[in-house]
Amino acid sequence: MVLVRSALVDVYEKLFARYGPQHWWPGETPFEVMIGAILTQNTAWTNVDRAIRNLKAASVLNAAALRELPQVELATLIRPSGYFNAKARKLKELVRWLGERCADDLDVLFATETSPLRKELLNVHGIGEETADSILLYAGGKPVFVIDAYTRRILERLGLQPPHGNRYADFQGLFMEDLPPDARLFNEYHALIVRLGKESCRPAPCCADCPLDLGRGGEGYPCHRG
Repeated sequence: MVLVRSALVDVYEKLFARYGPQHWWPGETPFEVMIGAILTQNTAWTNVDRAIRNLKAASVLNAAALRELPQVELATLIRPSGYFNAKARKLKELVRWLGERCADDLDVLFATETSPLRKELLNVHGIGEETADSILLYAGGKPVFVIDAYTRRILERLGLQPPHGNRYADFQGLFMEDLPPDARLFNEYHALIVRLGKESCRPAPCCADCPLDLGRGGEGYPCHRG
């Protein structure tokens, strides 16, 4: 819809004007991004960073080494990320799949068309929609918009939530149907939403510092903070 498209573009422009480029995702390689996408489930990135530094220090931040590493040792290394036993199993399943699927060659993996590759990722233990899309966008450079709790909260407060459902796909459709399929745009937009969600649009919002001028008589969208 034209109104939704205009609103989404306006929100992006205001966020970018305030925050600038976010240089997200913080990972040195696509494989590190994939590991981070699992480790960041239900925890802050500062904890993920500590876990990844542990993996690097142990020289096991590659698929072959993680396959050989006993799961209990992996769990110890990633302990800072929380839920470490469950995440260790998820990482072991990921690297097992990578070995079988593409012999650890991520160029081969990401040469696959987006839709079938997404379905494959969702069949790997521990990878849900948000994690799969984070891998596709940030590791694979695919034009897939990531939906997280920040995105849901902000869209609902802006009155831009999907009109016909509350599923992940409903929220994702707002961006992917009304914005051009541009991986760089989706990358930057999602990172800006995360920044807004952390700094201003919290569960208890700090509206006085909102770059969207909501709650201060600015033009735009009603902010439903109840």
